[in-house]
Amino acid sequence: MANDKKFFVHPTAVIDDGAIIGEGTRIWHFSHIMSGARIGENCVLGQNVFVGRNVIIGNRVKIQNNVSVYEGVILEDEVFVGPSAVFTNVINPRAFIERKDQFRETVVKRGATIGANATIICGNTIGEYAFVGAGAVVTRDVKPFELVVGVPVRHAGWVSHAGHRLNFNSDGIAICPETGRQYKLLEQENKIIPL
Repeated sequence: MANDKKFFVHPTAVIDDGAIIGEGTRIWHFSHIMSGARIGENCVLGQNVFVGRNVIIGNRVKIQNNVSVYEGVILEDEVFVGPSAVFTNVINPRAFIERKDQFRETVVKRGATIGANATIICGNTIGEYAFVGAGAVVTRDVKPFELVVGVPVRHAGWVSHAGHRLNFNSDGIAICPETGRQYKLLEQENKIIPL
């Protein structure tokens, strides 16, 4: 671990040797970062966050309190993970069977949001700027800009880069109420594209 004080670690946090932490990152109370974890620049890890071995976390990621990011998880740049969200890394765990060689990769793409208390079942990809609602259980891939809710998740609409729900007109065009950016709905392909 670099010891150049270009990032902040609360005195109660534990950073194992071999963890890499980017400049400007802040790690708060009672968090634990394991050896081999790579955390980018300007991230915020709240209280009681665990980051497992070989986890990759991009730049400007925010992880709220009480989240465990286990080995096999990749969080790309600007991902938001709400409080007490859960990641898994084995599809069929048993206490009496060692399955560390069966970890399934989970990727959360750039700009995506995972709501509070959501559960992300391993082996799935959450697309760019997607939005997983609070308490949802992700059992499948989530498309870019897709809004999903429920247990298991179901499609509930589309969101903008800024996270606002989009309402499409008869021409299949929606405008983000915050940024004014336009989006086009491609119904046959079941996706949207920013214009």
